[in-house]
Amino acid sequence: MTAPTFDSVQVGDALPGLQLPPVDRTTLALFGGASGDHNPIHIDIDFARRAGMPDVFAQGMLGMAWLGRLLTSWAPESRLRRFDARFQGITHLGNAMRCEGRVVEKFEADGERRVRVEVHSTNQYGQTKIAGEAVVALP
Repeated sequence: MTAPTFDSVQVGDALPGLQLPPVDRTTLALFGGASGDHNPIHIDIDFARRAGMPDVFAQGMLGMAWLGRLLTSWAPESRLRRFDARFQGITHLGNAMRCEGRVVEKFEADGERRVRVEVHSTNQYGQTKIAGEAVVALP
């Protein structure tokens, strides 16, 4: 895909979606190691059950990282000016997440031409797990 430019992007344009495989224990353990998030609720089923959960579940920042991957697959990381997210649900084992985004505004700020992009992730049942937005400077 060709990198977007301010003139080539229109309000309403969708970013190419990112479909991920189902969340599994290996993914949680690897992300925990890479991120330094060693909270046992994400890797220890006994701990999770004592906390009232049926099983371990994904780190919120893993879901945000997937949305970041969606954005940086569309435009270079150096163009990202802001990225915010709201965690709206737990991503359970077996959830096959889909990340999507849409351009919702074009504007100029600080001498740059920018777009605001709304992003979200949903599981295979259509449940939104994370929603947010990003501001991206485009040439």
